[in-house]
Amino acid sequence: MINFIEKSDPLPGSVEIGAERPIARQEHFVLGVYASLDAVIADELARLLREEGIEPSCQPGCCHCCRYHILTNSAEAHTLAQYIRREFSPAQLSDLRLRTRQWHEWDHAKPGRLPLSNIDEQADLSSHDHSCPLDVNGACGVYPVRPVVCRTHFVSSLPLSCRAANDPESSVEAPMMLRSVVTAATPFSTELKELIENAGLDFSRSRMLLPQWLAIEMGWDFTIAR
Repeated sequence: MINFIEKSDPLPGSVEIGAERPIARQEHFVLGVYASLDAVIADELARLLREEGIEPSCQPGCCHCCRYHILTNSAEAHTLAQYIRREFSPAQLSDLRLRTRQWHEWDHAKPGRLPLSNIDEQADLSSHDHSCPLDVNGACGVYPVRPVVCRTHFVSSLPLSCRAANDPESSVEAPMMLRSVVTAATPFSTELKELIENAGLDFSRSRMLLPQWLAIEMGWDFTIAR
């Protein structure tokens, strides 16, 4: 697990959320980046509607993009894990661990992959659709701390296009992403990159798929070698 600043080193005047897990400086920085990014995204969406008549088709419950390979970095992953530890009940943690383990089993069952050998029990993949483990019945379980890539993914096409993007045999056209939103997020992604590099870490090596980072940050025994 990568920590830039000790978890026991809270910001002066920070409010503890939970008895033992105050928000430390690194997490506070990431949350600040997210808040600023959300404001810029809202402005850009308003501009697209006002000037070009374009608005996203994304709606609550539309989660086809959660089946994409979601790439995140160590700073965002750490923030996710801290939020999960504060906010999730024991039952929610158990369910999340199972979904994450199922994702790992699915990922390592793909051609050319070696199956994991340290799973405590064989996962039942009969109903697993390789969606992000944080997706629960079409809703993000960590929405306030979702990564930048999730915050900036907006499309103007029908949701079916996003679903088809995960189906290599689909004839449906690729989703029409609102690229200007992604572009507007570039400075904020750069801030996170600099946070990681200023800690003496290699940013390129800090990026992995979200379920992989999730297992590492939560300390679960089916994590990939790191």
